[in-house]
Amino acid sequence: MDALTISVILLWAAVLALGLMLWALSRQVGVLFERVAPMGALVTDAGPAVGAPSPVLALTGLQSEHVPIGGPQAQPTLLFFLAPTCPVCKKLIPILKALARDEDKGLRVVLASDGDADHLQFIREQGLTHLPYVLSTELGMSYRVSRLPYAVLMDRQGTVTAKGLVNSREQLDSLLNAQDMGTPTIQQYLGDPAQHAH
Repeated sequence: MDALTISVILLWAAVLALGLMLWALSRQVGVLFERVAPMGALVTDAGPAVGAPSPVLALTGLQSEHVPIGGPQAQPTLLFFLAPTCPVCKKLIPILKALARDEDKGLRVVLASDGDADHLQFIREQGLTHLPYVLSTELGMSYRVSRLPYAVLMDRQGTVTAKGLVNSREQLDSLLNAQDMGTPTIQQYLGDPAQHAH
């Protein structure tokens, strides 16, 4: 009985030690994730390159509005690809609406999607009736959009100034910051010592 009692005590001690180690490891993983979390939008090589002209398309929005893409525009354009079934897209909608309202940004926000979802109901539910919303497979193919949410920023001449996958407010802001600093990505700016001399 003494040997059995000792072995049970040792087993419980081992279980408690493993539990403490697992707790400490999970804390370290959380700290590591915060340190290495991506700061900027995740740029892909597909589609028109940064610095290249955007494809020029004359599209019609869901509410029969004329939505030109590419070419000279009165304001810079943020083209945001989303889907009604994408939870991350829905999380970014309040930020997009705030960007469209912010007169200091002087930014035209255009929403783009495709598929068979009830997009009209989606824009009503999300309060997006004041933003251009286009359904165009051709537009998504022109930019080689394979994952969502994806954003493309164009200047007034229709040149692509920044682009990438955006999963958070910080990544969306990084596109605007990259344009303001005249660099394709925040990561490239931080990695180029010449940029810091200015």
